Amino acid sequence: MNDRSNDVFLSYAAADAVWTARLAGELDAHGLKTFFAEWSIGPSEVIIHRVEAELLATRNGIAVISPAAARCGRAMDEYAALATASAERGLRFVPVLLGRVAVPPFAANRVWRDFSDVTDEEFKERAAELAAVVAGRPASPGVAAARDNLRAAHPSPHRPLTAPARPAFVVCHDPADAAYGSALAGQLRESGLPVWSTGDLRPGDAHFWTIRQQLRHAVAVVVVMTSPSQDSDDVTRMILEGQVHGRPFVPVLLDGEVNYHLAASWHIDARGGALLGAADLDLLHRLHEDVTRGRPPRLPEPRRRAPAPSVRLTPAAGLERLRAHLAENEYEHADLLTTRLVMESAGRLTEGWLSARDAAAVPRELLAGIDALWARHTHGRQGFRRQLGLAPAGGPRGPGLPELGAVLGWRDTAEAAVPRLYRDFARRAGPGGRAGFYPTLRDPGHENASDWYDRWSSTVLVLHARLREWGD
Repeated sequence: MNDRSNDVFLSYAAADAVWTARLAGELDAHGLKTFFAEWSIGPSEVIIHRVEAELLATRNGIAVISPAAARCGRAMDEYAALATASAERGLRFVPVLLGRVAVPPFAANRVWRDFSDVTDEEFKERAAELAAVVAGRPASPGVAAARDNLRAAHPSPHRPLTAPARPAFVVCHDPADAAYGSALAGQLRESGLPVWSTGDLRPGDAHFWTIRQQLRHAVAVVVVMTSPSQDSDDVTRMILEGQVHGRPFVPVLLDGEVNYHLAASWHIDARGGALLGAADLDLLHRLHEDVTRGRPPRLPEPRRRAPAPSVRLTPAAGLERLRAHLAENEYEHADLLTTRLVMESAGRLTEGWLSARDAAAVPRELLAGIDALWARHTHGRQGFRRQLGLAPAGGPRGPGLPELGAVLGWRDTAEAAVPRLYRDFARRAGPGGRAGFYPTLRDPGHENASDWYDRWSSTVLVLHARLREWGD
C-alpha cells in the first residue's frame, strides 16, 4: 500500500494504457501522486479491492473516454463510480476525450478536455493544466481550452446558484472569436477590473451552472459581437441569461452587425480588431463603481447608441430557437426570444414596444407558430390562445392591462403593483405558475425607462387586439 493517499485516480481502458501512462507521467512530473493501475498495483494485491479502495479515497478523478473505453465494462464501471462520487461527495471529475467519441451525458455537464489530435506541445500544456487543477494551483487554459469550454453542453443546473466570491465583468464570445475574447479579457484585467470568461472554467467544473452563476451576479456582460456570435446558441443563451437577471450589457462590435438581442443597447465600435480605448475603459470603471455601490449604472453618451440592425433572424430560424429553449424548459429565455421575434417582425426591435399600427404588421403566421410551440411544450397551459381564453371581456377594445394581468397571473389583483424587475416578475410563473402567464412581452432591456409600464401596456393590449382577430 502507498505511504500516502493519491492525488488523482486515472480511469481508462486497457487499450488506452500506453497513452494513459504518458499522461500519468506528466502528472507525476508536476508533483502529483497518481493512481495508475499499471504502476500502482503490486503482484500480490487483489486488483478489484485495491481499485475500490482508491475510488473511495480519491478526491480527483480523470476518466479517459475513448471508443475503447465505451466498449470496456470495467472502464464504464469506474466512470459510473466517479460520476456518483462527484454528485454525492464533491469529487472533481475531469473527463478527458481521446479519439472521436461522443461525450457521455454526465460528462457533458463537466468541463472536459479533448486530447484528440493534439501536438506534443499541446499535450504538455493540457496535462500541466490538469495537474494545476488537481493541486489547486491557478492555471491559464488558453484559447484552445476556451474553445473546449464553449463546446460543452448546456443542461440546466440542479442546485441553487450561489454568488461567486467576486462578481465580475463576464466576457462572452463565440469560439471563432476566442483569440480576441481572450485579449479583451486580459486588457480588462490589466486595467484593474474583475473579469470572468469561459476561458476561466477549469476541468471538472459544472459547466453551465458555473456560467449561470457568473451571469446572474455579473457586474456587466461584455458581448463580442461578430457574424459567428450572431448565430451562436451559446452566446445567445448567455445574453438571455444576463437579461433575465437585469445585468448591464457592454456590447463590443468586432465585425458584422449589432446582435438582434442587443438592438436597443449602446455599443463600443471595435471593428478592425482594436481593443478598447482609454475612454471605453474609463466608462467600464465608472460602471463597475455604480454597480458595486448599488447605484443605477450610468449609460454612455447618446452618440454611442447602436443603429437599428438589419433583420438577421428569419421567422423559421427564430421558431427553431424558440422550440429549443422550450424543449430545455428554459421558459424565461423562450419568453424573451418571443418578444424579440414579435418586435423584429414589426420592425420595432430597437424601440422594443408596439403601437396599434405596429401590431397590425405582425404576421398572423408568426403568432400562430409561436403559440403552437408554447402550447405544445406546456401541454396547453401557456401561449397566446390560452391567454385569450382566460381574458375578461372588458369594453369594446377589450380588457385593460390591470384586469388582464390579474387573470393571467402577472399581478395578484387588478389594484396590485407589477414586480418592477423582470426576474422577480418571471419567478411568479415557476413550476406551479398561473396558466397563460407566458408569453409576457416584457423586455428587461427597456425597463430602465421611466415610461416602461406604459410601453409594455401598449404592447400587450394592441397585440391582444390583433390576436382577437383570430376569432373574427
